[in-house]
Amino acid sequence: MAQGIPERPCAVEFRIRQQQGHTKRTEMSKQVHAMFSRIATRYDRANRWMSFGTDQGVRRRAVAMSGIRPGDALLDCAAGTGDLTLLFHDAMNGRGRVVGTDFNADMLSLAEAKSRDRSADIEWRVADSQDLEFGDESFDVVSIAYGIRNVDDPHRALRSMHRVLKPGGRLVVLEFGQPPMLLKPFYFIYNRLIIPLIGGLAGGDRDAYRYLQRTSDSFPYGREFVDMMRANGDFDDIRVKPVALGVNYIYVGTRKEPVDPAVS
Repeated sequence: MAQGIPERPCAVEFRIRQQQGHTKRTEMSKQVHAMFSRIATRYDRANRWMSFGTDQGVRRRAVAMSGIRPGDALLDCAAGTGDLTLLFHDAMNGRGRVVGTDFNADMLSLAEAKSRDRSADIEWRVADSQDLEFGDESFDVVSIAYGIRNVDDPHRALRSMHRVLKPGGRLVVLEFGQPPMLLKPFYFIYNRLIIPLIGGLAGGDRDAYRYLQRTSDSFPYGREFVDMMRANGDFDDIRVKPVALGVNYIYVGTRKEPVDPAVS
């Protein structure tokens, strides 16, 4: 059991399904997995503090852009403690299929507890977004928030998520970006100094939030990430929305519908 993580009740362990045949973890993914286990119980509080309470508003914006409807099938990858998954569930009025996955069971145990408290019917699975074991074209919307930069191979994860997306379905990616040039000096100070400080106070692990700061600094955003999406899926249209002064980016890619030979 990771340091600082309480034993999970048996009911939680029973209800969270373990995906078989996980992608073999590299040394880096093992370290990332251990890091999220360490910070799991304080993850939500740290997010609220670091975003000054705006993180849920950004997630709601992503849900609105997804076009999700009651009766749809939704897959939320790298669901963590379930905040985005639950917002999708609410937007669907509890009607339809909602699945939340993460490669860390400690995070998912907290997500499952939230959904149980709200009587939300959500299926939680321990699964790797790079190697999803769902059938082809299974979901109307597939989402991943602040998770694509933490996988070993983002290209593989995008292909995996694209595979399970129905034609005409939407892939929603919420990830960090960089603010306009005018704000970069302030963001530099915030990212390099304030985030690790808050991470230490609210999250209990300053080193973990230094890692998160480094990955958010170096991960592709804007046009570069759009190109990455196009290279790994037949998206007909990709919408890009910078939010929170460009610190966050929302990408919504629509998978192409098959062309009817009779029409062409």
